[in-house]
Amino acid sequence: MIYMDAAATAPPRQEVLDTVSPLLTRDFGNPASHHEAGHQARRAANWARAQVAAQLGVHEEEIYFTSGGTEGANTAVIGGALGNPRGRVVVASAIEHPAVLEACRYLVDFHGFTLRLIDVTAGGLVDLEHAAQLIDDDVAVVSVMAVNNEVGTIQPVAQVAALAHAAGALMHTDAVQAAGWLDLAPLAAAVDALSISGHKIGGLKGSGALYLSGKHRFVPLLHGGGQQSGMRSGTENPAAAAGIAVALQVCASQRAQGLGEGFGSYLIEKITRGLEAKHPGSVQLTGSGQQRIGGIVSFVFPKTAGETVLIELERKGVLCSSGSACAAGSTDPSPVLTAMGYDQQLAHTAVRLSFGRGIKENELSQVANAVIAAVGGLLAA
Repeated sequence: MIYMDAAATAPPRQEVLDTVSPLLTRDFGNPASHHEAGHQARRAANWARAQVAAQLGVHEEEIYFTSGGTEGANTAVIGGALGNPRGRVVVASAIEHPAVLEACRYLVDFHGFTLRLIDVTAGGLVDLEHAAQLIDDDVAVVSVMAVNNEVGTIQPVAQVAALAHAAGALMHTDAVQAAGWLDLAPLAAAVDALSISGHKIGGLKGSGALYLSGKHRFVPLLHGGGQQSGMRSGTENPAAAAGIAVALQVCASQRAQGLGEGFGSYLIEKITRGLEAKHPGSVQLTGSGQQRIGGIVSFVFPKTAGETVLIELERKGVLCSSGSACAAGSTDPSPVLTAMGYDQQLAHTAVRLSFGRGIKENELSQVANAVIAAVGGLLAA
């Protein structure tokens, strides 16, 4: 089996397991305890915070550890909106992750906010002209993801942030899918809040990190013992924090080495050429062909039905998905693809191939051959 669903969850890195194991077994103390076991746990949590801050180019006191990307996005969007009394409007792109969109809808339903959605192009990129029309003096928070989780497009976060700041609004970016492929420091410099998830980059499930600018007020979602400067109450998890710190370090090292940079383009070219040569019109790449990360490649297959390609790929030893794994139990077509203009029938045929920088080229070749064989077999049936 070849695992091609890293955008849903990535396998934990060995470096992460080696780091967290002693924190779960030997150095398991509560970081708030005033004895050596607690002090050791506190040192681990502080080390992790310093490493994450260094990767983002921000102050240590601006980093908070969370349970994952969903909590981070909720804290930034809801906490930022409630802490910014100047407006009662939130703005997000139409292709945001549910963690952002549902946080916005919570503000609408329970706090009287209005939600404005920014259109996207057929290539899955935020329409900056439409964004400029929507972002005005009534807006409290703007949230636009750094990289789309379904089609892999890199969004113009800095340009949207400039619009938000000109209007006096806070800017959040969901960087969950960016963390393994992009330098997060320029992103953090452009925004007021940035959220990432551990398990998407080889850390632990249930772990996340959140940057909140010290220049602004964010209302905490969790209330209790006042841990993490009162912003995120609850016993801290040094193992999870250290895991995400190490995962970010490994990602940065791989990025500096250029590992995997051409793999996405290789996969796109091999699959599209292989299918178009034998079955013209049988495959379409979703999302911009240029403005994208290397680790997410998504196709639709116009001449197939439903999820038949996915089923055939698993039979051929390729584990992948149709898109987001976070809309539990949903059988609806991808909201991302429908926002990009795909009809429901075509959106149902989507296949997302996602992988980390450490994948081997021969594995990608096997995957491409499996896709060509799966689609070709269905069309010949």
